[in-house]
Amino acid sequence: MWYLKLILVIVFAIVLYQDFKSRLVYWFLYPIIGILAFWIQLKMVPFSIALTNIGFNLLFVTLILGISFIYIKLRKLQFSNTIGIGDVLFFVFIAASFSIVSFLVLFVFSLLFSLILHLILSNKKEQSSVPLAGYMSLFFGVVYTASLCYNDTFLYAY
Repeated sequence: MWYLKLILVIVFAIVLYQDFKSRLVYWFLYPIIGILAFWIQLKMVPFSIALTNIGFNLLFVTLILGISFIYIKLRKLQFSNTIGIGDVLFFVFIAASFSIVSFLVLFVFSLLFSLILHLILSNKKEQSSVPLAGYMSLFFGVVYTASLCYNDTFLYAY
């Protein structure tokens, strides 16, 4: 299973590089992330539990995106200017990665990590877009790299 995690970390690195370089990521990398993450999860838990995890994780992602959409409408902003389709795809496909509690914690901390990293790295002079999928790829890449070295059964506990 270590080879699946290694491939997944490499795909995360590609997403990070492309998002930083041009804010454009090949769309097919997101389904690869979802498939690899789901495959790794299937090695740890039964199929029915993995589907339940994905269902609740997608429900959480939908809730986050729904609240974001309402906020954007109330502020009279354009949805396409605030969050990219790549970010939405990343949210959807990363939902196949972990158990419910682990996903909630890691997802929230990846968003906080992205905010802090962007505040540190951003140039104050210009208003720029945030490579959110790239930052989150870095975070989840570190999580999967750490899981190569340590026992990671707690990430999939149900």
